[in-house]
Formats: sequence, C-alpha cells, structure tokens
Amino acid sequence: MAEHVIKLPDVGEGVAEAELVEWHVKVGDIVREDAVLAAVMTDKATVEIPSPVDGAVVWLGAEVGDTVAVGAALVKLDVAGGEEAKPPAAEAARSAPAGYEPPRPEPPKPAPVPAAAAPPQPGPAHAVTGAPRAEGEKPLASPAVRLRAREAGIDLRQVPGSGPAGRIGHEDLDAFVAHGRQPLAANGRRRRTEIEEVKVVGLRRRIAERMTLAKARIPHITYVEEIDVTALEELRARLNAEKRGDRPRLTMLPFLMRAMVRAIAEQPKLNALYDDEGGVIRRHAGVHIGVATQTDAGLMVPVVRHAEARDLWDCAAELARLADAAKAGAVARDELSGSTITITSLGAMGGIVTTPVINYPEVTIVGVNKIAIRPVWDGSAFEPRKVMNLSSAFDHRVIDGWDAAVFVQRLKALLETPAMLFVEG
Repeated sequence: MAEHVIKLPDVGEGVAEAELVEWHVKVGDIVREDAVLAAVMTDKATVEIPSPVDGAVVWLGAEVGDTVAVGAALVKLDVAGGEEAKPPAAEAARSAPAGYEPPRPEPPKPAPVPAAAAPPQPGPAHAVTGAPRAEGEKPLASPAVRLRAREAGIDLRQVPGSGPAGRIGHEDLDAFVAHGRQPLAANGRRRRTEIEEVKVVGLRRRIAERMTLAKARIPHITYVEEIDVTALEELRARLNAEKRGDRPRLTMLPFLMRAMVRAIAEQPKLNALYDDEGGVIRRHAGVHIGVATQTDAGLMVPVVRHAEARDLWDCAAELARLADAAKAGAVARDELSGSTITITSLGAMGGIVTTPVINYPEVTIVGVNKIAIRPVWDGSAFEPRKVMNLSSAFDHRVIDGWDAAVFVQRLKALLETPAMLFVEG
C-alpha cells in the first residue's frame, strides 16, 4: 500500500481558495475512481471533488466550514501498488487484453473493536429508576424537599424516591435533574432546555455575509405602491390559453421585467452599480435582471441577461430555465453574477408589504407582493379589482426619494395598462 495525496484543484479562474461545505466520505471508507469525495463552494457555485484513484481514506484535511487554499492537501488515500502503479483508466483499458478487469484494492482489515465499557451506574442514593408512581399515589417527602421541589417547578409525582417506601430526598431531586428529567411547568407541560448548534457554512454563510454588507453600507429607502393588475391578469390568462407550443407559460414576472426595461430607459441611473470604495457609479446600458430564487440550499439570484433585448416570451423562457437550474443545483457560476437590478417575489407566500434588501452593489431592488381582490372606488361605486403592492428599495446615496417615486409610478402605469408594454418607442 502507498499513500496518495489529493489536493484541492483549481476550481475556477482567479479562485485562490474555496469553502468546504460537505464531505461525502469519512476515514476508513473505500472509494473508487471518480467517486465524489467532497463538495466545495466559491462565488455561490458548488463544485464536487472526485477521486482520481481507487483507495481507502486515511486522512481528511479540513472540517466542513473551513476555507481551503487551492493546492492544499484535502484527502489522503491508501492505494494498492503505489500511486504510479495504476495507469489512467483509459490507458489501462487500451493496453489490457480482452476480458481483463483491473484488480480492486483490498479493503483495510478492520481493527478489533474493544468491548464497550459498561456505563457507570449511579449509587443507590442517586438512582433514577422505575416508572412514575401510580395515579393518585401520594409521594413521600419531607416539608423541606416539598418546598424545594415547588420552588423549582418539579412535580414530585414524577420523581422516583430511593428512601424507605420510596421516600424522596434531596439527593433524588438532584439525580432527577442531573439525568435530564426536566421539571414540569404549572400547566403540566414539560420544559425543554435542548440547544442545537448549527454551523453556518456554504451558501447560508455567503447569504449572511452579503446581507450584512448590504445593510451595513447601503442606506435603504423603501417605497410601496398599490398596483391594479386586473387588466394584466386578464391579458396573461388569455395569452396562456392561446399560447403556441413553442411559447412558455407566462407568470407575472416577465411583464414586470418588460416594464422595468421601459422605465429604466427613462431613468438609467437606477440600473447601476455603486463602487462606494472607489466613489464611482457605473450605469449599465444592458439590463441584467437578477431574480431572487428560493432553493433547498438557500437563496440564489440567477441573472436574466440583456432583458432589454428580449420579448415577453423570451424573458419567460429564460426565467424558467434559470429557476429550474437553480433549484436542481445545476446553475452555472457565471449565471449567478453580473446583475444590475434585482426582483424579489414573495407573492406566492402572501404578505402585503416587504422591505427588501438591496443586492449589493446594485442600487435598486423591486419586490412583488401577493395579488388580492379588493374593493376599489371607480367614482360612483366600489368594484372588485385584483390589486398587489410593489415594495421597492433604493440606495439613498444614489437615488433620491423623488426619483424612486417616479420609477415606481412608471411601473404602475405600464402594469395597469399592459398594452403599453407592446408599444415600441
């Protein structure tokens, strides 16, 4: 047997380190060539590290949550015949005679497992044994013990006694609490004192870092407006009912994306990134819309690039593709960066107002809330209308309140008269 060291490979251009987010093996495991050893994350992209050889895991070089430098030792394997004795799989297949199957490394012999030591038994005075006494049976205890139990919220009926005739002493109360038998509250419900520690790693750590950065550096101004989407919803339903087979199903978001493109053409300052360290605002001609997407791993923001060059159905198709890829964990790293403005939508979950956090270093985020049927006064009577709120946030260092209001009012006009979205110029 010989030792084979697997180092963290270069996982992307310009990346010098990565965070270890998951081990797929442990010491003692037998792994085959191409088996996944670990997963690392950088720039919100998760990369799996495969084994180049067969072998047995003898050492792991990091813990989940650690940052590992490119080129650092990650895993050590015991391999049969040494590192050089095993040719690459393709070369071995070409040079081997027909029917030949390369030998598999023998698993290491398991070390003898010592007999488990018997758990220490409490002494008779501290034994916590036996079931709680029968219903109606009065526990025996001195007034001092009863007073202590009452002050601690302990139901003496639940405490086994070690004295004569099951009499409960102070040592029995000590043992009752020490062995995890928690006292009952006055209403009979048991108190719970467990504490679970969850290490913040991977995507959750990245989200925490980005949110902290955004709230620490950006003075947010939030502007909420009510939008009557009755006509838009009627149009959307008609288009979906009549759609061709090559067109995707339309949701609210493609309409909002087209409205944002039109509004940004009139206010390009909202489609920008603010380099606050360099003191430079970079206004982008291309509208690259990030769409906050909830996945099992956490929040991701895939980017619909060049929304200004896409029609309604093209926006819908790209949006659906990116959302599916993000939820499946198959979204590419470059599809999670480069946005110039972001949409966040919690409408499906309900809620009438949100205060979205800007996707740093952008200066604008548009939040979509739920659609509800509300009575709207038309001048002579109340009429049921489909209404939703847009909750939008702006970087107040770059965007004045007046400009924020003008932008949202333009979105309102376009969404309430959706035919305007199809008028060019």
